[in-house]
Amino acid sequence: MSNFLNFYVDGAWMAPAGAERIGVIDPATEETIAEISAGTAADVDRAVAAARRAFETFGDSTKEERLSLLRRIRDVYGDHRQRIGDLISQEMGAPLEFARKVQAGTGLTHLDKTIEVLERYEFEHLNGTTMVRREPIGVAGLITPWNWPINQIVCKVLPALAAGCTMVLKPSELSPLSAIAFAEVLHEAGIPAGVFNLVNGTGETVGEAISAHPGVDMISLTGSTRAGVAVSRAAAATVKRVTLELGGKAPNILLPDVDFEDAVTRGVLACMRNSGQSCSAPTRMLVPAGEEERVEAIAARVAAGLRVGDPAAQGVDLGPVISRPQFDKIQGLIQSGIDEGARLVAGGPGRPDGLNRGYYVRPTVFGGVTPDMRIAREEIFGPVLSILPYADEEDAVRIANDTVYGLTAYVQSGDPQRARLLARRIRAGSVLINYAPVDSNGPFGGYKQSGNGREYGEFGLEEFLEVKGMVGYGPA
Repeated sequence: MSNFLNFYVDGAWMAPAGAERIGVIDPATEETIAEISAGTAADVDRAVAAARRAFETFGDSTKEERLSLLRRIRDVYGDHRQRIGDLISQEMGAPLEFARKVQAGTGLTHLDKTIEVLERYEFEHLNGTTMVRREPIGVAGLITPWNWPINQIVCKVLPALAAGCTMVLKPSELSPLSAIAFAEVLHEAGIPAGVFNLVNGTGETVGEAISAHPGVDMISLTGSTRAGVAVSRAAAATVKRVTLELGGKAPNILLPDVDFEDAVTRGVLACMRNSGQSCSAPTRMLVPAGEEERVEAIAARVAAGLRVGDPAAQGVDLGPVISRPQFDKIQGLIQSGIDEGARLVAGGPGRPDGLNRGYYVRPTVFGGVTPDMRIAREEIFGPVLSILPYADEEDAVRIANDTVYGLTAYVQSGDPQRARLLARRIRAGSVLINYAPVDSNGPFGGYKQSGNGREYGEFGLEEFLEVKGMVGYGPA
């Protein structure tokens, strides 16, 4: 691919304003596999200017024109899905088959759902004598993370396009290659010049410049709570809309009537998926007091059976985590669990046996965890599960809600009605009942320090719309 060192601005691949470069590391080998250019404020200025010019026409485009564009993108993306999956595997270490089918596959899922939503969405309706009209907010600044790189790009770019917005995207500098490939998809699909712009670089430089830019009307960020605070501060001076999808520490409540073999097994696999690098991962398993020994035995067996290794190898369940700093953070938190007195029932510090390079983490399970321990309170973002006992449902709800986060929660019960009633009491933006699959039409976002705003489906579309009331428009 010839565009790694260029930025996509105003419908063309352009050289950056500066000469600084950033190496892209393969976390499986710790070797540099590519270089990208590090953007500057000047690059952001150029991209925002292009987006503002394009908004003058794209903001007035018809729903049919935008549907036609999304359908073309869907066709082209399907042709490039495997290549995008291959790049995701290389840049973030996801097992190849998982990267192709699941990571890259989310692009098609969100494309199909966005097209469905736009087909049925009404941008105007009469409310008494007032015409309520929803209009595109303008130029959107999109800042996306490395852990689900395409998923988080498409669930921002697609609703922004559906709304009639133009945009500047800054993907994570740790996983930029799939973002560049996605920009190539948009170009091949014939996206109008300036509607979509991509500038690579760091959050401290490019992210800051986008967030503070007076020509940007809204920011949509997915990242850490620390990044969300920084973006909010930078955006405050221009009073732009800011939507944030941030960290999580999801509880997984197993009620006494569950099939423990099934519920624990599925809970461990959900926690460890993507090497634990998901903000929605169920990392706190809450189990009835007295069942800890049985639960720990099942969890230890499942964790020990996970195959960790080269993402390109057949039959690998978990690849490495993304980077050396992330590896070191996870190792420090595993050690804190040991030091604070939790029972290590699977995994532990260090790499898995036989792996001498790469940022591989042993799938780790702790029992005897108390709510005050760091492993129960901090987002680890690695394959680490904490098992906590609860006395009764009241205690389970208290422990589940005793966190600064509120992104996702899980409730398991043999009685669906009991699970529904309990789900209502959890302070989280999404509650998955009996391991229900993610609903790409439902709202995704968080309470508390997990952020604000919602993505997916109609909820994601409306984040990019302003509401106008034209009073006296209709009949008296």
